[in-house]
Parts: sequence; C-alpha cells; structure tokens
Amino acid sequence: MLNLKRIRTLWIWVVLLFAALFLVSSNFGKRRSWSPVEQVAIELTAPIQMLIAKTVDAVEGFWLKYFSFVDLHNENASLKKEIDALRTENDRYRELATLDQRLQELLRFKTAVQWPATAAQVIGQDPTGWFESVIIDKGTNSGLKLNMPVANAQGVVGQVVSLAPNYAKVLLIIDQNSAVDCLIQRSREKGIVKGLSGKVCKMHYVVKTGDVMVGDLVVTSGMGGVYPKGLPVGKVIEVSEDPWEMFKGVKVQPMVDFDKLEEVLVLSKEDPVSSQARFKE
Repeated sequence: MLNLKRIRTLWIWVVLLFAALFLVSSNFGKRRSWSPVEQVAIELTAPIQMLIAKTVDAVEGFWLKYFSFVDLHNENASLKKEIDALRTENDRYRELATLDQRLQELLRFKTAVQWPATAAQVIGQDPTGWFESVIIDKGTNSGLKLNMPVANAQGVVGQVVSLAPNYAKVLLIIDQNSAVDCLIQRSREKGIVKGLSGKVCKMHYVVKTGDVMVGDLVVTSGMGGVYPKGLPVGKVIEVSEDPWEMFKGVKVQPMVDFDKLEEVLVLSKEDPVSSQARFKE
C-alpha cells in the first residue's frame, strides 16, 4: 500500500509539472506578466530545467570528448605505423648505400690487383670454433680451389682450406696455423706473418739487424706461391729485442677488420698479365 501511495504521489507531481509547463508555454509570445500560478510553476520547474540542461550538456561534452579521444588515438596509432615503416625503409636504404660503398671499394681493389677474382659473401664463422676461419658462399661450382688467396679492399684476409660445391672455408691470417710470407714495404726486410691471440699477428724471422719501425706497412712478398706480391697485410705496432732471442719481436696489426668482414675476393693463382700489385701507405 505504501508503494502504491508513493507511485500515486509521483504521478501527481509529474502531472502538475507538465501542467505548469503547459501554462507557461501557452503564454509564450504574449506580452503580459506571469500570473501567480505561472510564477509558482516557473519557480518549481526552472531549477529542474536547468538541471536537465546541464546534465544534457555534460553528457554531450563527455561523448564528444570520448569520440575525439578515440579518433586521436587511432590517428596516433596510424602515424606511429607510418613512422615505423619510414624508419625501416630509411634503415634499408642506408644499409644498401653502405653495401654499395663496400662493393665499390672491392671493385677498385680488384682492378688494382689485375688478377682474376671471384666475389663472395661471408655467411658464417667456423662452426667448430677451433680455428679463426669463416665460411663463404662460393665453392668448386664457382671455380674455387684449395689454397687460393682471399682478400678485400683493405688487404689480405686468408686462404681457402676447405671446399664444397657451393661453399668454402677460409683460414684467416690471424689464425695461429696461418703463415704468410711478407716483407716490410719501406726497408724490404722479410719475415713470416703468423696469427696470435687477440686479433694480432707476429712477424717471425726478422733478423736483429733488420730495419723495422713502428708504423711500417707489411705486404706480401709473393714468395710461397699463394699470395700475389704487394698485398697489404698490416702495420707494425710493436718492435722488441730480447737478448736471448735470435730475431726481433715484431707485432703486426692486420689491415682487415675481421669483426666486420662481409665481402671478399677469392684470387686465382694464375697471373694472366704477369703484373704485380703494389700498394703504398
């Protein structure tokens, strides 16, 4: 019963509210003052109308801001994807430009050497980890043979020691099993360059009276039948003399950065023009 009374009271107020609104609106456009009943109706309904208007404005503002935020979020996501795509494209072009520069240097080196050569890509390190060596993507199908010298635009890399139809292993000059017959370009002192630990080589069998200085360029001598004469091997970084040793202690920093080795040239052992490449510092 109590609920029915409350509902009946609510309906009475709703009817009175609409009646008041009807009375007020029926006099719009007429130039006269409100009657007492109309004044009471206005006093009762105006706050409600203001509350409703503010509520509508608030809801409308919320939805506008929400959809604006959604649009902004979508736009930001789209712009981020576009920026990422442009950054990736820029990185790809930069890598292509770097590759082109390396290939140009390799081409100039090949022209200077004047020996038949096969370009190859370094695709990996020695899988056993026992040797300082790399795997290249050329093999017997490309005409490669054992002991062929390998170089790049900076200088001597090593020589071919294992072959497959499409791949080959190159023993680097920094390996302790490698040996390159060399000479000091300035003084023509001779010796054998072998690998040491730490990416450094040592030039063995340099006589104590030999003229060797820090900064001297070490090049291949052409002896031994593997490397053509005059290829850069490295620079002297240390010269020492032990009174108990028969030869000078000469350490050599290779010209090639083996940590960044990517493209190489495998040189044919035949010299078609009997020319010898000579490199200056």
